[in-house]
Amino acid sequence: MQVVYEDNQIIVVIKPQNQPSQKDESGDLDLLSEVKEYVKQKYNKPGEAFIGLVHRLDRPTGGLMVFARNSKSAQRLSNQLQSNLMQKVYYAVVEGNMKLNSQHLVNYLKKDEKNNIVKICPALEEGAKKAELIYTALEKNQKHSLLSVKILTGRSHQIRVQLAGIGHPIYGDMKYNKNATKGNLALWAGRLEFIHPTTKEKMVFIASPDESKTPWNEFKISKYFVR
Repeated sequence: MQVVYEDNQIIVVIKPQNQPSQKDESGDLDLLSEVKEYVKQKYNKPGEAFIGLVHRLDRPTGGLMVFARNSKSAQRLSNQLQSNLMQKVYYAVVEGNMKLNSQHLVNYLKKDEKNNIVKICPALEEGAKKAELIYTALEKNQKHSLLSVKILTGRSHQIRVQLAGIGHPIYGDMKYNKNATKGNLALWAGRLEFIHPTTKEKMVFIASPDESKTPWNEFKISKYFVR
């Protein structure tokens, strides 16, 4: 865990890939527990420190997350998330050369809780939830495309399923890319914007994936992570 910013209201960290955002059945150390322990130790808090989980990232996805340090800030950040005032931009490397440089994808998704997999389904199917995103192709080569992705809804596995649905699954996605080889999922939460819950200041955080690793090293990643 890397701490990017902290004050008495919020803490912004970079979630490592393949770490759960919160406790799950694996029993592996989750980020929420790690942040709680960090705050408890640093500020000598008695008992368990309060940390509010405002949003989540899929286990294989890495990148920026904000946590609240008290219940009032947690509620205010959650309200921003629900009203789309909190902006999150993801970066992904997908299979193939994207024909369209930008596209607004709208699908209906249904989650199979038992198998932890999400599928595109008809809009009227029971349990279907609307999912929207906008992607922009930043760079392309013969095998892969680098995308920035802005989600307009917060559905489970949304980016992974919707991009796979148009024939461009994410590199390294063992769940939705039938040709994937074992390795890290090329999906990264690289930009996070929100209004500070008490100061009302606009907060902007940027963090890039490891440029030395495949497939990020196929592109000029650094130029997309400059304020």
